[in-house]
Amino acid sequence: MTEIRRDLTPPLTLGQTDHTKLYALGEAGLDRNPDLAEVLLTELDRAKVVNDAKLPDGVVRMGSRVTFETNSGQEQTVTLAYPVDANIEEGRISVMTPIGVALIGLKAGQSITWHDRADKRHKLTVLKVETSVEA
Repeated sequence: MTEIRRDLTPPLTLGQTDHTKLYALGEAGLDRNPDLAEVLLTELDRAKVVNDAKLPDGVVRMGSRVTFETNSGQEQTVTLAYPVDANIEEGRISVMTPIGVALIGLKAGQSITWHDRADKRHKLTVLKVETSVEA
């Protein structure tokens, strides 16, 4: 019997610049990490893309500092980064990780389910989004 997945897929909003850069990153990742790249490209395809100046405050974008709660109730704060800038010890996680892909385009109050590299299902809820000056 096939397991039915009922994943949470909330609406996403992205600025044009992030969308363009992430789409190129996803396409480049198809050779190195095809499963994750496909997930990123799928999320980008379903996102509402807006002019950068019209991106609402509180939406997770590249460079955002995000506080979220895991399905186990643990709170975590990370900064979403491009792979070259990622440094887990400094709390900068790559957008090219399962949790990074899950966070992009969400806003406070939204929940999403995501799958880790072992295909275990997780849920997170965004509690707070702070946009950095350089974002």
